[in-house]
Amino acid sequence: MNEFMQAALEEARKSLAEGGVPIGSVLVHRSRIVGRGHNQRHQQGSVILHAEMAALEDAGRQPASFYREAVIYTTLSPCPMCSGAILLYGIPRVVIGENRSFLGDEAHLEASGVSLEVMDDSYCREMMKAFISEHPELWNEDIGE
Repeated sequence: MNEFMQAALEEARKSLAEGGVPIGSVLVHRSRIVGRGHNQRHQQGSVILHAEMAALEDAGRQPASFYREAVIYTTLSPCPMCSGAILLYGIPRVVIGENRSFLGDEAHLEASGVSLEVMDDSYCREMMKAFISEHPELWNEDIGE
């Protein structure tokens, strides 16, 4: 596992330790992490603080050219909301820890020219599988079911 996905995984563990959904993300620009985030919907009572949104917020306001050189790493396939933000800011590449627990809006991202790399990481899968089994109500709320 590369250092950036490892950092996203650290964020996912933070969320889990806080009682939230264990999804983490980092935004990388020119091989440097510029934003970190983890799912905080439950912890903050937020309707939008998915990991990718939190990482974008942590990176702060940037010019459009910045995002066109960025890569976002996320432990789980990005949902339609997070995919929309990726498209809005023109982030050209997404690296995904796993997409078996939840298949986000990958088809839309790819159709829009975003390069996707799915690592299919067993640790990411097992972490989500255990969480979903132990907290189905929180998981279903997070994905809008």
